[in-house]
Amino acid sequence: MAAVIRDIRVACVGAGYWGKNLIRNFNEIGALDVICDTNESVLADFKKKYPERRFSRSFSEILSEPSIDAVVIAAPAEKHYVLAREALLAGKHVFVEKPLALKVEEGEELISIAQERRKILMVGHILEYHPAVLKLKELIDAGDLGRINYVYSNRLNLGKVRTEENILWSFAPHDISVLLMLLGEMPESVTALGGCYLHHEIADVTISTLSFPSGVKAHIFVSWLHPYKEQRLVVVGDRKMAVFDDTSKDRKLRLYDEGIEWVNRMPVPRKKDPVAIEIELEEPLERECLHFLDSVRNGKAPKTDGRSALRVLEILNACETSLAGGGIPVKIVSTDSAEGYFVHPSAYVDDSVSIGPGTRIWHFSHIMENAVIGERCNIGQNVVVGRSVRIGNGVKIQNNVSVYEGVTLEDEVFCGPSMVFTNVHNPRSHIPRKDEIKQTPVKKGATIGANATIVCGNTVGRYAFIGAGAVVTKDVPDYAVFVGNPGRIQGWICACGIRIDFDSNKAECRKCGARYVKDGNSVRPTFSVAEEVEAMCK
Repeated sequence: MAAVIRDIRVACVGAGYWGKNLIRNFNEIGALDVICDTNESVLADFKKKYPERRFSRSFSEILSEPSIDAVVIAAPAEKHYVLAREALLAGKHVFVEKPLALKVEEGEELISIAQERRKILMVGHILEYHPAVLKLKELIDAGDLGRINYVYSNRLNLGKVRTEENILWSFAPHDISVLLMLLGEMPESVTALGGCYLHHEIADVTISTLSFPSGVKAHIFVSWLHPYKEQRLVVVGDRKMAVFDDTSKDRKLRLYDEGIEWVNRMPVPRKKDPVAIEIELEEPLERECLHFLDSVRNGKAPKTDGRSALRVLEILNACETSLAGGGIPVKIVSTDSAEGYFVHPSAYVDDSVSIGPGTRIWHFSHIMENAVIGERCNIGQNVVVGRSVRIGNGVKIQNNVSVYEGVTLEDEVFCGPSMVFTNVHNPRSHIPRKDEIKQTPVKKGATIGANATIVCGNTVGRYAFIGAGAVVTKDVPDYAVFVGNPGRIQGWICACGIRIDFDSNKAECRKCGARYVKDGNSVRPTFSVAEEVEAMCK
């Protein structure tokens, strides 16, 4: 048993199938403070087991409690993103069970929030803390198995059938995380096939194939329609083979000195009895919980942090795409690619495009030739970025937006869903007017609401806020709130996004304290260097 830890107070949210194990471990360690679950009868049972602990049915109550340092989330997978986001924004460290989220962009947002708030974000990929898996990693790295050729993993059970997620999301994250840990590389492509037998829309059985740049092939077979429980990973090297069997009580890791030898130019199998590898008898979950607490205490990124979990999420999403397409191969362009940016397989990027590190380009988008996109941008679904368009750093473009040639988006601009840019005043289908394209600058920090229209040739000022559905037919001043059709000024807004009111042409933001002066329709910060104001508002 590990030493009792009392300097970090933990709230466990979700006391169900797996949550009860997390509750037990954090209680034994001495870090458990509150058990939270919406089911009163579940809480009643836990009150009998842990009468010295506090209990709550309100997640918001947990977040508002200053004494809680960290939140451990073991809710259904579709709730992970929302609960983890709220906890991070409330200033709590977060341990969330796998998967991190159901969408890559949600995972990216959680990572970004954790970094901004300087909070630990850890994901429960428990097998990366399993003594047998860690020993297997040592054997592979030491070259005991030789060159790795092939890996396959079976995770099978006649267990709890879920309706909120398919078997791929329920079982496969474990196997994917272990594969990435053991091989130290991302796959180039995946394919996935499956069957839906208990529910016509939810796969009960899937077989996924992962192809790695080194030539390694891996298969993952997961099912909750199996007559017996099997959790087995087989690693085939050109010298030896290893089997990790998590259902075995005392021989969880075995090494096989077997392979193929060539005799008279013919392949001949070499067989020997397996050797059981001794491993430490420690509960992986206890190791995982202690690692989380140590990361919180020391401020160091955990082994299974948000970034490592995001790689698992990328593969799961690719497998889901292949599964929906009947097993079509799906290429993976990882966030850890050499280029440093992510492009979804369904998106298209022309030659001569420049994309900065940390940028994400999502489904069915098209980035046209000579476009320049800065760092840390998020380009949503079905977005078109026209030829030679310039986009700055930290820009967010929501779904169904076309940024035509002539438009320039400076740093940290936000374009809401389905907003519209134009680029000529009098378009005719039968008359080419490419030489009449008007320039439309959108200045730093501006926000354009959903379904708004920006008529070309007008400037949207710094940190201006264009309301949803507004039509911009003239220049918009810095910090202006601009609404209606045609658009008009209806107030002023701070760089942090809070409305400000002027008294004798002076205003102070009630949230961040930034101060402004107004001269007619010209608003400026009172600081001599505007960047100081921006720093205050972040």
